[in-house]
Amino acid sequence: MNRALETRSPFLRVLDGTPLDPPPLWMMRQAGRYLPEYRAVRAEAGDFLTLCYTPKLAAEVTLQPIRRYGFDAAIIFSDILVVPHALGVGLTFEAGEGPRLTPVTDREGVAALKDHLDRDKVDPVYEAIAMVRATLPAEVALIGFCGAPWTVATYMVAGQGTDDQAPARMLALRDEALFQSLIDRLVEASIVHLSGQVAAGADVVQIFDTWAGVLDPVSFERWCAEPLRRIVAGLKAMHPHVRVIAFPKGATLEALERLADTGIHAIGLDWAADRLAARRRLSGRVALQGNLDPLRLIVGGPALEEEVARIREDFSGARHIFNLGHGIRPETPLAHVEKLVEAVRRAR
Repeated sequence: MNRALETRSPFLRVLDGTPLDPPPLWMMRQAGRYLPEYRAVRAEAGDFLTLCYTPKLAAEVTLQPIRRYGFDAAIIFSDILVVPHALGVGLTFEAGEGPRLTPVTDREGVAALKDHLDRDKVDPVYEAIAMVRATLPAEVALIGFCGAPWTVATYMVAGQGTDDQAPARMLALRDEALFQSLIDRLVEASIVHLSGQVAAGADVVQIFDTWAGVLDPVSFERWCAEPLRRIVAGLKAMHPHVRVIAFPKGATLEALERLADTGIHAIGLDWAADRLAARRRLSGRVALQGNLDPLRLIVGGPALEEEVARIREDFSGARHIFNLGHGIRPETPLAHVEKLVEAVRRAR
């Protein structure tokens, strides 16, 4: 553990229990297509997966938003589908259409998954993390990540994203044992992948459960909460001081309360979450992260500045990390991000 970083990083101080005003700030997908410097590196790489698997380029785009905006945390440039890819699932990214995977829909498909992560796929991620940590300012935290088993499974079963991830939901209903075996494999792989990122220099890991909101309460407990609990326990057994953030997009407050008991340090709120209710029911147990609507960042002006002020007021005195309620969108004006940084860091 880097004790100097632990003391100097506002982001880590909040995760470790100290409310700060102004709050630390970073943005999901902050290394992305809204930045012209990212688009230049993306063109150099030629395709998305090459960018992910070329450590020098992945490290460069991770650092770009830190140089431009001085965020309090960097998140390594990678993708949640690195894990299934490293388990042997075919993966491509189609321009304008998103990921395409070889579907895993039966026992033969699950049995065909590798029993270890392909080092050719995961080692470049760890190498990029080490490069970033060596360059990152000492007060800036470094975030590693993976997709939650439920969300990753939805892409593996359907072979792509769908409107409501019905293919995975139906498979879980038709053959619980089969779906459980897939989730179990992803839990194990996620622990290994997150551990590799922490060993390489990540201070924090975030687990993205983008499709948590499509499940009923019983299914949420089985496919989201319990796998998260197992991942946190397995990761902390190897790295006791690592901090863990969960981002379960669309989950109800009741569901978030169940996640607060999994050993995580913070919960990310999407833009539809009731901030005051979340604060009342969760802030004594975990830090809260979020939750500006990314569309407000595109519109700018009063729609942006008034909501930033409301968010800061709603979380005043609580452990809060300012972020968006989902990833920044490619059409976001750079000037609006500058205004966001100014507004968040302005004295109240």
